[in-house]
Amino acid sequence: MKLLLLILSLLLILLLAGLWVGSGSYPERWRIQERSLKQELANTRRNEQIEKIEAELDDASSGNAAIEERARSELGMTGKGETFYKVILQPENKDKKSITIKSTVNESNHDAVKKSIEKTKKNE
Repeated sequence: MKLLLLILSLLLILLLAGLWVGSGSYPERWRIQERSLKQELANTRRNEQIEKIEAELDDASSGNAAIEERARSELGMTGKGETFYKVILQPENKDKKSITIKSTVNESNHDAVKKSIEKTKKNE
């Protein structure tokens, strides 16, 4: 009887050890679950990037509005009859700030812009 109890005890210990050590053990399963969660997160991020790129492609293929918007924001494009003003603040002294206005003017409204700049200079 003692021998049978000893054999069963050893068998139980071996079975329990198999749950904690080796392939199919709890620690290995936890590592696999953690890797799986990380991969799902990475996949979600990539899917969001893909959806964003697909939306941009749809906008670009649907018309010129998206292309024009991108050219305006990234390249500073101006259309006919438009004036682009870039305001740059440069401190002269500790008390005063100077404003520099750079403009890109189409030829059609060049004179009107000159007159408005001269008026603002006179008012100062």
